[in-house]
Amino acid sequence: MSDNTKRPDTVRLQRIAKGFWESAALMSAVELGVFTAIANGSNTIESAAAALKIEPVNAERLLTVLTAMELIIRNGEQFSNTEDVDRFLVEGKPTYAGPWMLFGKPRWEAWGHLTEHLQVRAADQRVLGMYDNTFTVERAREYHEATYSIGMGAARRFHRQVDLSGRKKIMDLGGGSGCYCIVGAQQHPGLKAEVLDLPPVVVVTREYLQENGVDQDVIATACDFTSDPLPQDADVAIMASNLPQYSRPIIADVVQRVYDALLPGGEFHLIGEMLDADGSGPIAPALWGLSEAVSHSTGLAHSVSDCSNYFSAVGFTHIKVAEFIPGTLTRDRFTQNTQHFIAINELDLANTQTRWFLQKYLG
Repeated sequence: MSDNTKRPDTVRLQRIAKGFWESAALMSAVELGVFTAIANGSNTIESAAAALKIEPVNAERLLTVLTAMELIIRNGEQFSNTEDVDRFLVEGKPTYAGPWMLFGKPRWEAWGHLTEHLQVRAADQRVLGMYDNTFTVERAREYHEATYSIGMGAARRFHRQVDLSGRKKIMDLGGGSGCYCIVGAQQHPGLKAEVLDLPPVVVVTREYLQENGVDQDVIATACDFTSDPLPQDADVAIMASNLPQYSRPIIADVVQRVYDALLPGGEFHLIGEMLDADGSGPIAPALWGLSEAVSHSTGLAHSVSDCSNYFSAVGFTHIKVAEFIPGTLTRDRFTQNTQHFIAINELDLANTQTRWFLQKYLG
């Protein structure tokens, strides 16, 4: 190797190894309210320290690293929020997503023992992973406070993309806080919906339905959609943001049972974090799949090809791929006679790679 040839170094590896330092800095900034303080004018080290009730030296430490992480901008002695931080991490704004940034913190210690989790044998894995008998209403409330903080934005985006005019009823598989049904009911008077989720979750779902004034049109039913019977009166099915929690056989079975349950002319939207067809990435769905090892579930990251196969197994063919939003969304189309299936690749509000699958019966 000549002296002019760049030798590999450890910079990239060190950055990855210390990635949790950055996570901790962001989470602490959210918990302390750093970005809110800056937005409200406490935008120097001294004023931020006073607003956050921490020592100036710690304010300096934190503001310095947040600047290096490009979350805030320094101009002399003053700091300001970057555009995305100002939109999503300033409390009081309707777009505030602070709870989502803290979503993973309860599992912080568990990730520190990932090696042991990866050594768990198949016999000790659980179909529902973290949703075992210890999953309480209080845990469901904390969990879905986080998902709701970004879920309403995702739901509004979904309903901008998909016109449900003339539809009668949505069944939302594992719908959690019910965002997709809430927005659907708000935008389409007369549209009914049913959120299917586990018993502790539907208690929380009903709170969100009432809070949003749609509890007369949307109901929440205790149901393990991986095994319990599905409603037979829906012409729209949605399964959103829970794909990696389940194994390939389970998803294949769910697709089949949704196919059988939908009314003639119905449609099915599978919205989930998916790998590229070759399984090489992106990183976000890969990490969601890895997180299932921490939960001791049977789930994993599914690829576009996997999901295509789940649908083609029930008779869908003729795939057409088109860019939907340049650099962000792609659309795959599967047809057979008058039926079609569409996949949309999306980067959602949580910076998570997501693809939307629409299976539609036009008979």
